[in-house]
Amino acid sequence: MQLRIKIVFIKVVLLGLLALFGIFIGCSEKVVVSEKFEVKRGTNIAHWLSQSDRRGIEREKFFTEADVKKIASMGFDHIRLPIDEEQMWDENGNRYDTAFQLMENAINWCAKSNLRVIIDLHILRSHHFNATEKPLWTDPAEQEKFFNLWRDLSKSLKKFPNSLVAYELMNEAVADDHQSWNNLLYSAFTAIRELEKERTIVIGSNMWQSVETFDVLKVPENDKNILLSFHFYKPFLLSHYAAIWTSLKEYKGPVHYPGIILTQQEFEILPEHVKAEVKKWIGMEFNKDILLEMWQKPIQKAKSLGLPLYCGEFGIISNAPDKESYAWYQDMIQLFDQTGIGYANWNYKSDNFGLLYSNGKENKNLIKIISGNN
Repeated sequence: MQLRIKIVFIKVVLLGLLALFGIFIGCSEKVVVSEKFEVKRGTNIAHWLSQSDRRGIEREKFFTEADVKKIASMGFDHIRLPIDEEQMWDENGNRYDTAFQLMENAINWCAKSNLRVIIDLHILRSHHFNATEKPLWTDPAEQEKFFNLWRDLSKSLKKFPNSLVAYELMNEAVADDHQSWNNLLYSAFTAIRELEKERTIVIGSNMWQSVETFDVLKVPENDKNILLSFHFYKPFLLSHYAAIWTSLKEYKGPVHYPGIILTQQEFEILPEHVKAEVKKWIGMEFNKDILLEMWQKPIQKAKSLGLPLYCGEFGIISNAPDKESYAWYQDMIQLFDQTGIGYANWNYKSDNFGLLYSNGKENKNLIKIISGNN
């Protein structure tokens, strides 16, 4: 009698363990098979592993897990993480292990906070979007080096689920002719596909990922794991108001949104030394309907290919007039929601465009708008 009870008990335990094991397997398979890389609201983590001289402990402290938790608490679902070649690899293509560790730390933090990550290869030694000389377009060795950077990134990142991490081939390609970018894009895309068949790859158009050139972007065929991306800083007179690195650095005059951005009467009384730079803006009108019309090339491209569309950068410099800036941001977010386009503002922490200033103080009004809680 006791033996029979023991046998029955063992059978019950075994059946329970098998059932529990089956549940775990089923859940695991469900995660791998059904979850796609989808993004709706996000922010760029600029000036950390890209466009920054910070190194060592200063770089480590600039962006931490606490920031990831803050981003998640704001209601965002992803980050776009720019990385620069000179931060990640030496001139011979050897990894800087500390930078790779920071990148992987960020991904792991995001996984814990249920955020997705777009790894954006932002600036190459052979290509800066505002540089005069860009050897990437003329030197086959530099092109192969570019492909090898992605092969090396894949070695490090392929362990992360496709639902967690996506790859953005290159930020704001600026080639003299559109076909040069299309050709390079295809080769880089193929190099990644040889290693990872289903990873989401983010692709933008030539000339700063502008909306105007989206119709000439050639997208690899028969691949649904592609996210099309454009950037949007129009009107530039507002988005880069008095930006010191631009030709508008001396302009401190009026700027309006929505409506006529600069009137003839306002132009006439401007100082002579700024007139040449702003003359083209006289009488130009911008409002929500006009912004949407400007997006039509990427919208139609995505629609024709059955691919999702994403705005990986947009924003207005912090010293622009608040009233006009917030009106523009509100229109942008409403348009993203209306069209189903995912987005990431430029950027998370910066005195120029940030949701947070460099000292950590929050721009609460901007956060409320960008996070969709206005």
